Amino acid sequence: MTSNNKPKKVDFKKTKRKPLLDAPPKQNGWKTVAVSFTGLTVLGVVAAITYQGYLETRVSTPFSQNKLVSNDVDSNMLWGSYRPGVYFGLKSREEHPLVTGLMWYLPSQLRSLSDIRHSCEIGDNLRKYGWTHHDGRNFGIQEIVDGSISLQTSFVKSTPSSWTAKVDVKQRKSTQIKTSVSLIWYVAFESVDDGFLNVSTAGDHPQIDAMSFSLGGMEIKFLNNNVSVSTDVSTTCTFSNSIDKVKEAIVETFAYKKDGESVKYYLNSKGEQAPCNLAAIMVTFEAPGSFLIIMDNASKSSVSFESSPQQHFQKNLNGHKDKFTAKFNSIFNLEAKGFTPGEVTFAKSIMSNLIGGIGYFYGASKVQSEYNEHPINYWKAPLYTAVPSRSFFPRGFLWDEGFHGLLVSTWDIDIALDIMTHWFDLMNIDGWIPREQILGSEALAKVPAEFVVQRSINANPPTFFLTLRHLLNNYEDQLRTPMRQEILKKLFPRLQTWFGWFNKTQTGEVGGSYRWKGRSITPQEINPKTLTSGLDDYPRASHPDNHERHVDLLCWMQLASHVMSDLAKFLGRDDTKYFDTYKYLSSIERLNALHLSPKTNTYADFGLHTDKVRLKLVETQTESKWIRDVMQNPKYQLVDNVFGYISLFPFLLKLLPADSLPLKTTLDNLRDPELVWTEYGIRSLSKKSILYMKHNTEHDPPYWRGQIWININYLILSALNHYKNESGPRKALAQEIYTELRKNIIANMYSQYQRTGYVWENYKDDTGEGKGCYPFTGWSALVVMIMAEIY
Repeated sequence: MTSNNKPKKVDFKKTKRKPLLDAPPKQNGWKTVAVSFTGLTVLGVVAAITYQGYLETRVSTPFSQNKLVSNDVDSNMLWGSYRPGVYFGLKSREEHPLVTGLMWYLPSQLRSLSDIRHSCEIGDNLRKYGWTHHDGRNFGIQEIVDGSISLQTSFVKSTPSSWTAKVDVKQRKSTQIKTSVSLIWYVAFESVDDGFLNVSTAGDHPQIDAMSFSLGGMEIKFLNNNVSVSTDVSTTCTFSNSIDKVKEAIVETFAYKKDGESVKYYLNSKGEQAPCNLAAIMVTFEAPGSFLIIMDNASKSSVSFESSPQQHFQKNLNGHKDKFTAKFNSIFNLEAKGFTPGEVTFAKSIMSNLIGGIGYFYGASKVQSEYNEHPINYWKAPLYTAVPSRSFFPRGFLWDEGFHGLLVSTWDIDIALDIMTHWFDLMNIDGWIPREQILGSEALAKVPAEFVVQRSINANPPTFFLTLRHLLNNYEDQLRTPMRQEILKKLFPRLQTWFGWFNKTQTGEVGGSYRWKGRSITPQEINPKTLTSGLDDYPRASHPDNHERHVDLLCWMQLASHVMSDLAKFLGRDDTKYFDTYKYLSSIERLNALHLSPKTNTYADFGLHTDKVRLKLVETQTESKWIRDVMQNPKYQLVDNVFGYISLFPFLLKLLPADSLPLKTTLDNLRDPELVWTEYGIRSLSKKSILYMKHNTEHDPPYWRGQIWININYLILSALNHYKNESGPRKALAQEIYTELRKNIIANMYSQYQRTGYVWENYKDDTGEGKGCYPFTGWSALVVMIMAEIY
């Protein structure tokens, strides 16, 4: 090698470049690659962690920060009976509301805390309670029968910021021995950060003064409306850290007071005077008795004890009652349809109970996605919604609300739209809405822990499309007002995303098919439940997997695509995508290929299935328990040995051509007493099904396995009404079944209401007896629509 090939020595003193003082030692090529790879790996790990964090928070990221519901509530809707879970209570429609409520008990029968009536409880065994009149806006009248006494509670809003409530107590039987009754009226904030209270007993009328940091000062006056009634009055001002614990806090305070003593402020644990967030007035008297509670803005108080507040209240109440009756008659027209006065009164009460059961809640759900190891909080939000049952389900349920909306929108379009916008503000960025809403301490107190967490893979039937279809079909002109059009325009992008979420998450393996996610085999269940479908324990494929196809969900999606197309046209938008989807999903050839059994000519789910499954008692040294025992290997097949509500869905949503053979089979099966026909309505599962009225676990009684449910019977009647008006060979048969079924449902529900005082969750298929929880004036209130023949 010559000297010319030697590397040139660099003199750093002469060059302009400076040496790399901290340069690493010389490395070979492999080490350089390793360092580069390590750097990339670190970056990859950081990116993965960042992306995982993004996925974990996505479930609780709102669809948009621009809410459909304004923070500025309509002042006319500020106050209302928005506490469906208590027998009687009013509150403001706010994030931090002022809450008022009623309690009562009979001193001679007081044995435990549960003898004090407050929240609606099935265990209270009241003979009857419920609204007889309620317009959702201005007033309500309620009748309560509790043992030897009856109460009428009523309220009227006189201005947007003031109202008067009345409690009338009567002794049911005339006896020489008078019944002693104690009433407690309370006012509360969730915490002292929301406002504070003061109680005064000056003069003859006890008064609670409230300072709300959102509403300002208010006065709540308690008036003895019957001066001949001798009453003992005491008051208290105390503290409760949760609205669902007000009864315990009040009872504890009164228990440590001397007779007639009143407490005007709260003493904390140090004995120091402190603000109170719970104030109560208790009166004890001999029935009968009548009391007024007047809430007024403190700076604009209009109450004068020189005049007669009772006469003023009664005049306003009667005026609203007359307007309610006139509106009810004009909408439902029941007298002209031949119903008796008693049946009309029944219908008024049932509709009033649905409207009076609309509540206002605020809080955050507990949610979990597949990317979250533990449940996290959803964002805090309000929800204005009807509830299925004031006693057992006093909270919002997604698929129930679409059925509720049919009757609510018939009564008041704007209330229905208000409810809908609240629900769609609960949609996350992916288009998921938690199917059960447990917002706030009062709602949470009613729910077992295992049902609190909502999982983002789980759907619920998109029944709001039922409400929207009903609005578009029956009230198109009314929807064209600027305010309502604006609501629908803002709602449309959320509906698009909701529809897209179903198509992204609930599609099946075969094109055009759908399946309810969330089913899994458990050792205790004879047939895995499908809670997401709403028809919890209705029999499906015995071994759920990715290849399942659920016919009801396909039908729901067909309905959704049709409504999206119609709504797009109504709003002047291009409906091509949704109309094409509707045509694709409503193809009778595709429906038949996916779900029609050639053996039975009925529609069925498809999946990995065997009938040879039972519950088997297994004994161990420590316990004995019933577990699932599979006696035959399952195979992929249509689950066509099951006939019931699921089989009816193509008929329910009017997908079948009027001259089709499956329609004839469906109608024939509907009318068969050995399948689903009864004298009281259509049962949920055929008597011939192997799981008819069978327990799903040792402790889970049948739920959708033979009982009669009014929401599905309403859809059945709606479909029959459709086919009896369609030209074709099934027209007369559809008419015959419609007439008899409608008559049976109305007669049985009215009979059970007279017998028990309530409308029920479901009805026994062999006797018509009301079963499940009560009162259930959620979708069971659709009997009013059935009576009026509004579909």
